[in-house]
Amino acid sequence: MRIPFFKPRRRDYALEPLTVGDSAAVAVLHREDFVRPWTDGEFAALLEQETVFGYAARETGQGAKPPVGFVLARLAAGEGEILTVAVARAHRRQGLGWQLMDAVLRELHAQRAEALFLEVDETNAPAIGLYRRLGFHQVGHRPNYYRSTEHGPTGALVMRRDLR
Repeated sequence: MRIPFFKPRRRDYALEPLTVGDSAAVAVLHREDFVRPWTDGEFAALLEQETVFGYAARETGQGAKPPVGFVLARLAAGEGEILTVAVARAHRRQGLGWQLMDAVLRELHAQRAEALFLEVDETNAPAIGLYRRLGFHQVGHRPNYYRSTEHGPTGALVMRRDLR
């Protein structure tokens, strides 16, 4: 008996500007990936700043749903910085990280930013691969920047993408 190949249905997502009202939900998502997660109060305080913006990704469908991914960024003096980004484990490998980063890049292009910087855990190969595909290159290294339950202290790669 042959079992037909099962191909999971690709999910559809809507990206919306991140608001202070999303703070509790994104704090829960952040907790999945970071040993020292940010609190909803910390997210709210950042989102209240004029220079900070972000996007929430929600599954499309009936009714309002909590975000399944988000990105938070800052723009100051012509340079952007990714503050944090997270995608729920159940929603990874769907292109959501790419969509979130693309939304930030589009916003920064519209604001005529010159460059975008980010830090990524040197052990996070999927994220590093994504950032390289998006045109980022390594410009620095910060030893012992992150703490991991799996790897202990790990370094951060400082990456940059020119926008002009």
